[in-house]
Amino acid sequence: MVQNIDAAAFQRMLIHAHAAINAQKQPINDLNVFPVPDGDTGTNMSLTIGAAAAEMKKGRYAGVGQAAQGAASALLRGARGNSGVILSLLFRGFAKAIKDRETMDGRDLAIALDFGVAAAYKAVMKPAEGTILTVSRLAAARAAGFAREEGGFESVLEAAIQEGQEALARTIDQNPVLKKAGVVDAGGKGFLVILQGMLDELRGLPMPETGAEDAAPNDKADFEAMSVEDITFAFDTVYIIRKKTEDVDLEPLRRYLNSIGDSLVIGEDDQAFKVHVHTNIPGDALTESQKYGTLELAKIENMRTQAEDLAAGKHVQSTDDLDAIEAELESGAAPAHAAPEKKFGYVAVCAGAGLEAVFQDLGVDGLVGGGQTMNPSTEDILREIDRTPAEIVYVLPNNGNIIMAAQQAVPLCQDKKVVVLPTKTVPQGISAMLAADPEASEEDNTAAMIEAFSRVHTSEVTYAARDSDFDGFAIKQGDYLALTEHQLFGTDQDLAAILDRLAHADSHQGAEFISIFYGEDVTEDQARQAEEIFAAACPNAEVTLLAGGQPVYYYMISAE
Repeated sequence: MVQNIDAAAFQRMLIHAHAAINAQKQPINDLNVFPVPDGDTGTNMSLTIGAAAAEMKKGRYAGVGQAAQGAASALLRGARGNSGVILSLLFRGFAKAIKDRETMDGRDLAIALDFGVAAAYKAVMKPAEGTILTVSRLAAARAAGFAREEGGFESVLEAAIQEGQEALARTIDQNPVLKKAGVVDAGGKGFLVILQGMLDELRGLPMPETGAEDAAPNDKADFEAMSVEDITFAFDTVYIIRKKTEDVDLEPLRRYLNSIGDSLVIGEDDQAFKVHVHTNIPGDALTESQKYGTLELAKIENMRTQAEDLAAGKHVQSTDDLDAIEAELESGAAPAHAAPEKKFGYVAVCAGAGLEAVFQDLGVDGLVGGGQTMNPSTEDILREIDRTPAEIVYVLPNNGNIIMAAQQAVPLCQDKKVVVLPTKTVPQGISAMLAADPEASEEDNTAAMIEAFSRVHTSEVTYAARDSDFDGFAIKQGDYLALTEHQLFGTDQDLAAILDRLAHADSHQGAEFISIFYGEDVTEDQARQAEEIFAAACPNAEVTLLAGGQPVYYYMISAE
């Protein structure tokens, strides 16, 4: 049994942990019982700890405390979704407990786990049982008890995982929704996968092999084997699309991509497909592919430029260099940390060209791409805050799963005051911006924006990403879903029927103003039909139709 670890061992353990959860992220995603396509837990936790793993690969640390601090900082900035933020908090407390340690034994581990749990509970306003918090708390408690009996690092970690597994099994009975679905908590499962990955590294077990979606053939071009003249299609393009429905026929897409490029490989499972193609028009490839689902990840590299750099003996730039490239570009354009030029500035999260245009017209300074299936990280949000030339920067997350990541940016911004308004939907964010007053005091401006978005009732129409028996509804994958305030309102296989039912809901019948934002998968003619349905059902309301261009949601509807 390993008695203690040093910084190098800790670094290897986190890298292994990332590989472990990356290999299991889809099964963890599948534990999400709510049928709406969202930024799933496994994906968010994998991306979050992936930031720490990348940091651990960069170099050596003098002690395990310094390594833990480096990991915690990377986790904080890379946190995505509520599950990712809680994971970052667990590691933040963990790092605080051992900040001065060169090595770490079982007793140190028990204390660090306890500090992590305390940090996470402190940050969550209403901790719920049957979640990652429960699992981590009970695992830490068992570690503390075992450390008093046996102080070795390996044995304490093993005991924590065993108790965590028992606690995870009990989450089914602690949460009514989980009990009905017959599944355990996804966040708790992800946390234990990470701990198990760390233990496996300690025991010398091999890291999990990369999953199919990460290992398509020819995933990266062999630049040494080619010259510029040999490259007919310049852009090595790789991306992942989450399918609209399980039985999507990709043959038309395959024919189209073959017509605009070569070296085409499409790998797929029930939930998603990954494309690798060489093409001169990667934007067209992405646009066509999004007709079949929602873009989750994309990587585009210019092989001609890379081949020229290689031939000249230069460093071959790739998507791995994006941070450095972005900093270089910003140094010649807008400063990364814009000096205050005005009192108030605004940053909003949204997805869709139409919605971006609306926010820009309302005076938003910075836009962060993201939403239901694309939860931006804390660092993504912080970057736009830094670019905003204002003394006080308001952040509009516009999604409940992004609020915590936005709040994590507040203490990271040193030269500006950051105010996160807890907007849970895009229409709420728009209403908040409509109420913003550049001449008001901070207190009055904040109060006015909160009061404005609190009056907004938001409904959405999307599709079921999975079969589910949820909240009294027997839902089949591909069904149309209507949501009010993110709560399930109804389902139907007929889009017009579910829109009509939604239009007759009390929130719309009593409204004076109704705005309908239609998404990227809706034609203008279809949107006009939706507008007619609401105009007929709500004769006393002023109904406005706008092209939002948002993914996932066919319609976002605000009522005031």
